[in-house]
Amino acid sequence: MSVIEVNNLTKYYGKARGIADVSFKVEEGEIFGFIGPNGAGKSTTIRLLLSLIYPTSGSAAVFGKDVVKFGPEIRKNIGYLPSEVFYYERMKVIDLLKYSASFYEGDHTERLHELAEYMELELNRRIDDLSYGNKKKVGIVQGLLHAPELLFLDEPTSGLDPLMQRKFFDLIRKENQERGVTVFFSSHILGEVQRMCDRVGIIREGSIVEISDIETLQKDNYKKIRVAADGLEPETFEMPGVTNLDRRNGAVRFFYKGDINAMMQKIASVQVSDVSIEEPTLEEIFMHYYE
Repeated sequence: MSVIEVNNLTKYYGKARGIADVSFKVEEGEIFGFIGPNGAGKSTTIRLLLSLIYPTSGSAAVFGKDVVKFGPEIRKNIGYLPSEVFYYERMKVIDLLKYSASFYEGDHTERLHELAEYMELELNRRIDDLSYGNKKKVGIVQGLLHAPELLFLDEPTSGLDPLMQRKFFDLIRKENQERGVTVFFSSHILGEVQRMCDRVGIIREGSIVEISDIETLQKDNYKKIRVAADGLEPETFEMPGVTNLDRRNGAVRFFYKGDINAMMQKIASVQVSDVSIEEPTLEEIFMHYYE
């Protein structure tokens, strides 16, 4: 079942573009990465799905229900960590989290304390005494304390130190694997997405340019090739599908998209001392879509 289904979703702020004709699906139990630079439309998409703002046109459904008509009902089963967190400054952390828990049915006290202990969050401190990173921890506990079925994470690791980032990712994996939580993970940090996600959508200037699983995205994209040989000139590899041709340290390097057998024949025609053919990183693929 598709937990999220988006059809031609469009949002304009007056004449300014938010997103335009965005369509995709996120399946149950999936960790879906949503990547693009700042200003590409990632947060706008999330806010539309949470019905915090309303679309100019198009539609979106979460748990099979229209987000505009059933927003309050849908949000009961959603956890949301926004990119920026703002709180009532004078409250203690524990009071804020208890207040948040009161919006959901059931007793969430035990889970609240478990999550706070795991994230090394001091519950008796006042919000205005916390660093930005510790406020982000409050947001993580707040987003997870009611055991939601769907998690929206918008640039979730900004402000967390590397050790806490790793703990956070371990926590999200556990939620996904043990409770089957579906995760919509928006980020411009590509290494995070590559490590965490099953599939990825790339958004550029408000429009989706690619949706694919990460393995296919790497395999169907292009190869990074390095060929070392005495007296080798870059022009040798000028052929269709070759880009970013460069000579450095006695070797020719380039990206190649096309019939790998044709490339192997070209390499075999040269007396080489070394050859490497690698999959591109998600970051290199991403930059390819933005060039």
